[in-house]
Amino acid sequence: MDSLTKNNETRRDFVFKTGALLGSAALMTPVKLLGAEERVMEGVDVTPTEDLMQEHGVLRRILFIFDDLGGRLKRGAEFPLAVLVEVLDILRRFIEDYHEKDEEEYLFPRFERAGKMVDLVKLLYQQHQAGRKMTAHLQKLLTPASLRKAEARSQAAEYLYLFTRMYRPHAAREDTVLYPAFRSIISPKEFMALGEKFEAKEEKLFGKDGYEKIVAKVAELEKPLGIYELSQFTPKI
Repeated sequence: MDSLTKNNETRRDFVFKTGALLGSAALMTPVKLLGAEERVMEGVDVTPTEDLMQEHGVLRRILFIFDDLGGRLKRGAEFPLAVLVEVLDILRRFIEDYHEKDEEEYLFPRFERAGKMVDLVKLLYQQHQAGRKMTAHLQKLLTPASLRKAEARSQAAEYLYLFTRMYRPHAAREDTVLYPAFRSIISPKEFMALGEKFEAKEEKLFGKDGYEKIVAKVAELEKPLGIYELSQFTPKI
């Protein structure tokens, strides 16, 4: 074995033991680096923060449905009450009782214990509570009799607007600030274990391929509103 090969092997061994993969990428072939990443990710489809971001995708599609329904209420147009009933059920089960509970149980307390982003975490939690109140108010208004009244339609439209107005910046702040910082306050091993815990919980609550089923259900609710086809939103310029 020549001296260059021996030195390279020594360096690779040092990198592996210290975990300094990125700083030593120039000393490793792409195959070696990929192998290390695969070892870290073994048994986990997505990381916990990727999981939460995907769930935000579902939330954003719900907000899009809210935009359409709120506009119908304001215009006095035909209103598909069944669509709002179903989308609120998904919102409660998948976002409020699952996604937000994961944040409140596994992310927020860790930031508080670490003394990082405490004010932001407190505000995000308050917004979760405000969102649940608006959902409850909407559910009380969802009867054919009440929505025949102008006042009730106006109230429902206002709650839909306030909900979307809050949750768009709420989700964006979590995606761009909170989630990226999460890795800095948790060990790599605990981080990946949390991903497995999220996946197991999702399967328990929603069955196998639960996320995919929720996405498919939201898509079915978009279709009768005429907002499913993505191509219609491409501007003709």
